[in-house]
Amino acid sequence: MRNSSNIVITQAETSPSVEDTAWSLPGAFIGFLSWLLALGIPFLMYGPNTLFFFLYTWPFFLALMPVAVVVGIALHSLARGRLHYSCVATLLTVALMFGALFMWLMG
Repeated sequence: MRNSSNIVITQAETSPSVEDTAWSLPGAFIGFLSWLLALGIPFLMYGPNTLFFFLYTWPFFLALMPVAVVVGIALHSLARGRLHYSCVATLLTVALMFGALFMWLMG
């Protein structure tokens, strides 16, 4: 005879837990679109001569792309998924970052 006891194994709730990560994809998308729109602002202001300026300074503006994506994710999460508020806040923030960088590089 075996010397064992009856062990009852109960499983806890098996449904997957709901994680709050639904804000990351729309926020990243908003951040990237804001970066693209902000990239076009110097072209609207200075015309096609902006290409000569971007010829030497493109790494600075390219470095703002992941920053804009992270800003979009952060602001979308802070707005608790409200798309209109996060779009406006991300557009303004990324445009201000671009403007500050552009003015700093212009001297």
